[in-house]
Amino acid sequence: MADQSRQQRTEDTAPRTRYRAGDIVLYRDAEKFWTGRSGHTTVCKVERSWTNVNSGARMYDLIDVTTKHHLTGHPDYMRLLPPVDAMHDIDTAPLSEPDVGAMSAAAVAWLRQALRTDTGQPKVPAAD
Repeated sequence: MADQSRQQRTEDTAPRTRYRAGDIVLYRDAEKFWTGRSGHTTVCKVERSWTNVNSGARMYDLIDVTTKHHLTGHPDYMRLLPPVDAMHDIDTAPLSEPDVGAMSAAAVAWLRQALRTDTGQPKVPAAD
């Protein structure tokens, strides 16, 4: 009975999502994870989805963004990495602060890119 309850809780909390080409996901290799091997969790880009003809399961072709290795992922072991999380430091950068050091490096890089003129020179004055 306890095992059935635990299984139901797991099923209830697992996200039911379909991924699109171009999505950035966290992928966990379940076999490596459960056997204690390193390298079990990687950031990947979704290339395409397809249906396994034997099991009927939706599967995904992934590319590890660090190594460029191709992987096949089952959606139970994938989680979307939302763009809002990746952009949080830029979205919440203290733009009214005179001290550029108060902003994260990513926010400063984004601002410099956004403020470039046609000549490629930054418009933001250099910090004293």
